[in-house]
Amino acid sequence: MAGLRGEGTDQAEMLMRRLRRLAIRADRVDASDRAKIIALIDDVEAVRRCAIRECARLDEDMRRSSDRIKAISAYARGARAIRAPHRHGN
Repeated sequence: MAGLRGEGTDQAEMLMRRLRRLAIRADRVDASDRAKIIALIDDVEAVRRCAIRECARLDEDMRRSSDRIKAISAYARGARAIRAPHRHGN
């Protein structure tokens, strides 16, 4: 199981750095430079696809974590039921 700051965090930070660099490039590109604008659009689309993949990965991690929490809770309820004193009806 990965730590709290694992591969996903590195991926997210890398995407944010790429996005910042793209924003700087977008500010500096001349509106009449069609080739640079097309290249910029391609780069933005590539970052967008990476962000979508990262979101899907995070969704899957959240689903797995939720499943683990449900399993642990069910186990704890069962353990409490076994350890609880049995009361006989009066």
